[in-house]
Amino acid sequence: MPRVDTESFYRHALARYGENAEGVHWRSTESQQIRFAVLRDLLPRDLSRVSLVDVGCGLGDLHAFLSSRNDLPRQYIGLDAVEVMVERARARTGCAILHADVLSDPLPEADWYLSSGAMALLTEDETGLFIRRCLSASRQGLVFNLLKGNHQSFTFNYLMPETIEAWAIEMDVDLKIVEGYLSGDFSVAMTHKHSG
Repeated sequence: MPRVDTESFYRHALARYGENAEGVHWRSTESQQIRFAVLRDLLPRDLSRVSLVDVGCGLGDLHAFLSSRNDLPRQYIGLDAVEVMVERARARTGCAILHADVLSDPLPEADWYLSSGAMALLTEDETGLFIRRCLSASRQGLVFNLLKGNHQSFTFNYLMPETIEAWAIEMDVDLKIVEGYLSGDFSVAMTHKHSG
């Protein structure tokens, strides 16, 4: 169980700030776009050939980001645990947006899974489970970002890249870590060895 109630955490932000980056708990649209760009660069060059599940899709902002660059995947599926986000994302993207909890519900199979910010409220154990479940539903791999740090927070989930490196060895996946694009943030690509 996440350390805070995910549904109320995001529902209140959306009510307060509206349908924008702050409404899904990003500091700014600019930082959200930087994170999207870094994750996009970790995916295959030609997205038009792949299916992609956007975990924690929120309002569908990644879909809008990719669409603005004429860079949509062959199939885009959004997934979110917050009902109001699912409804808004369906309306905004016109795509299949599923209401699901990654930690417990069945996950759709796709070439790639992507998660931007969706692990921010999880515990370390839940983060490991989240990553394993997304990897098992993906044919190629998973790209995601995390808050970087080794301090404890009552709200947010901070991890160090070394933890992810250790998990990648356990999971027997190829790993790429990107840092330096935003303070206190890092991005990861975990790829199934057969897909290289």
